[in-house]
Amino acid sequence: MKKIISGGQTGADRAALDAAISLGIEHGGWLPRGRTTEEGPLPQRYRLKELPSRQYRLRTRQNVLDSDATLICSFGPLSGGSALTQALAIKHHRPCLHIDFELWTLSRAAVAVEQWCRDHAVKTLNVAGPRASGEPRIYERVFALLVKIQWP
Repeated sequence: MKKIISGGQTGADRAALDAAISLGIEHGGWLPRGRTTEEGPLPQRYRLKELPSRQYRLRTRQNVLDSDATLICSFGPLSGGSALTQALAIKHHRPCLHIDFELWTLSRAAVAVEQWCRDHAVKTLNVAGPRASGEPRIYERVFALLVKIQWP
């Protein structure tokens, strides 16, 4: 694994960036103009690039296109931006794995993600999922998952 990217939003996206920093893995991704998140502008310590548009859809699409594969984490079925991320990955023929923490233990999810990344020779992983306001448990679980993985 060379790089973890996300859209910088609170919740799953931010957990992915913080896990990458904690693991010493390069991080990045795209976010809307103004570094927009639900908490205000994303702090500059996160190395994401701004798109000229404020549209989240364009940011989501660019992160799917700039990665080898997309991991989407949730508690329950995908909705909103997470469902859009999955649809864009399918549309652009990019590998996509959905980990529903209602169905997967952390240990089993880590093994599954490790194998999936090996199978798809993932060098740049896009990580997505709900924002913190929609799912308060997501940050902690995504962070725990990513730091548990034995990255090749």
